[in-house]
Amino acid sequence: MPYIAITTSVDLNEAKMETLKTELGRLISIIPTKTEEHTMVDFSGSRTFYKAGKKVKGAFIEVRLFKKAEFEPKKKFTEEVLAMVSKELDIAEENFNMNILEFENWGSGGTFR
Repeated sequence: MPYIAITTSVDLNEAKMETLKTELGRLISIIPTKTEEHTMVDFSGSRTFYKAGKKVKGAFIEVRLFKKAEFEPKKKFTEEVLAMVSKELDIAEENFNMNILEFENWGSGGTFR
């Protein structure tokens, strides 16, 4: 039940969103028990980012997971996602961040777990 949101200054067309969605679906399986079939991806493009008071081409990625995952798979997933997004959106790695939030409770499939 992962949820991945990418907010970026880049204008995202359908082809770019499709590429990112496909790659995120592939990469999520780095984290045990997480699959593309249960992953929801949310895009928000053409936003404005500032870093150190200056406008930058940037992005923020938020990942929400149901239940806690081990550190090493999350680290590998983070590194792979950051490299992929940096390449696909042509954003310098120092101009975007990512977090992973983990929840013990989650509503999905018509119920609360």
